[in-house]
Amino acid sequence: MADVLGLGVEEPVNRHGAFPRLGDEQRARLRALGTVRNVEPGEVLFREGEQSYDFFVVESGAVTIVQGYGEENRVIAVHGQHRFLGELNLLTGGTVYLTAVVRDRGEVIQVPAGRVREVVAEDQELSNVILRAFLERRSILIDLGTGHRVVGSRFSQDSRRLREFLARNRVPHSWVDLEEDEEAEQVLRALGVAPAETPVVLLSGGGVLRNPSNSELSVSIGLGARGSPPAMCDLVIVGGGPAGLAAALYGASEGLDTQAVEAVAFGGQAGTSSRIENYLGFPAGISGSELADRAQIQAAKFGARLVVPAEATALRREDGHYAIELSNGQTIRGRTIIVATGARYRKLDVPNLERYEGLGVLYAATQAEAQLCFGDPVVIVGGGNSAGQAAMFLGEQAANCKLLIRGPSLERSMSRYLIDEIERRGKVEVLTHTSVVELRGEDGLEEVVVEDGRAGERQTLPAKALFVFIGASPHTDWLRSHVAMDEHGFLLTGRDVDTDELSGYDGEAPFFLETSLPGIFAVGDVRAGSVKRVASGVGEGSMSVRLVHQRLSVR
Repeated sequence: MADVLGLGVEEPVNRHGAFPRLGDEQRARLRALGTVRNVEPGEVLFREGEQSYDFFVVESGAVTIVQGYGEENRVIAVHGQHRFLGELNLLTGGTVYLTAVVRDRGEVIQVPAGRVREVVAEDQELSNVILRAFLERRSILIDLGTGHRVVGSRFSQDSRRLREFLARNRVPHSWVDLEEDEEAEQVLRALGVAPAETPVVLLSGGGVLRNPSNSELSVSIGLGARGSPPAMCDLVIVGGGPAGLAAALYGASEGLDTQAVEAVAFGGQAGTSSRIENYLGFPAGISGSELADRAQIQAAKFGARLVVPAEATALRREDGHYAIELSNGQTIRGRTIIVATGARYRKLDVPNLERYEGLGVLYAATQAEAQLCFGDPVVIVGGGNSAGQAAMFLGEQAANCKLLIRGPSLERSMSRYLIDEIERRGKVEVLTHTSVVELRGEDGLEEVVVEDGRAGERQTLPAKALFVFIGASPHTDWLRSHVAMDEHGFLLTGRDVDTDELSGYDGEAPFFLETSLPGIFAVGDVRAGSVKRVASGVGEGSMSVRLVHQRLSVR
């Protein structure tokens, strides 16, 4: 019991606001929303695997946060007087990752989760303290490898798929590798699972999923909105990057019945950025994942339904509205649609690329990817801002970092501030006129062969990871034959749509951001002629909602 309660364990330092103490006035406001009760040592306030939990403030005594309560009994933290419990899933939903056990007799304030969400929405002071702590605690849990466990082979595409899905959605989890981890065989034997049946996901709090689809995993861990979609929405948003999240936020806040669906993870490409340095209002920068988390909480606060994973596969017109078929088998219907599907990562034209995808070839540079190559040599391909941001981040983590570009310099494609930072820090070597021609390695990437385009000379670079940032192509296949596009598949809007391609307008012209079909709008990177920046995507997403109101008013 002593190990379980964390006797002798010190309270954690308030790192980046992760473990603040609430003041007298702040606690008084929370007491008015909940109840105050006595607690005894050994009492469980919430438990791993539960679907939801309440918010607790420790008035006196102490509470221990434990992983694997009753089995592993790993003490994660101890919360003492005037500190509060919980992490991000109290606001966003999802199964509980840890157990809270009272260590020292005392008194707690217990506030229902719904009331805390109201506090975050309405009380700016408390919102800032609670949200900052929850975001930081989520990062700590990811670093510690708490939560669910994925057991499988690193050579399995399904293992890579599940790990990527959890990482992109910032779900705390750990990885047990069949090829290296001695624990893997013991775990599988205890479960009665054969290696051929892997990957398996061991859910926090109990339960085993054998090679689940992303959709099955999402349902099991309580990710995103739950339940069936409404029969008809005022607005359906397809895509959950900055543009789509902005549209969801403004649509819901302006009284529209709003549903947003995303194929992989809300945040889009921006969500994979380790640091966005030039977004208005964040002079110190902000990670893409934190920006996405904040936006989701905001949108959900106003009633937007956020569904993941749900990829649009087909579009139908039905009696003045639209029906969208999803990859999970559901159909959602909306009076208007905002397409914010962004673009897919472009891939290098290199032999055997697929063999190394997930085994060294990566398309994002978040905290999760940095952990995989910490202290190893890495190579980055690309000359845009995404590549520059990745270079600054990975240059601090890797043994050495090389940035490859085909052109003579970075000036044509990268923001000046990023170029200056790369030069100032001196931890990234830029190789110009250089392209990748071959990948080498047995069990994973070990070397990258590159060629100088001027002299044709080749050299071999040691690399445990190759990060590819060479642009993207739009995800618009599901709209072909329905909506006008340019030669690259980006959606045409407003005056860019030829009059002979308009359908259903009855002589009127489409609004700005409206496609060749009335009531279907395109925002962000998927729109032809858009500015590929987070700020412009947010601007278009918010602006499109006003145009949605105009379209609904003339129908």
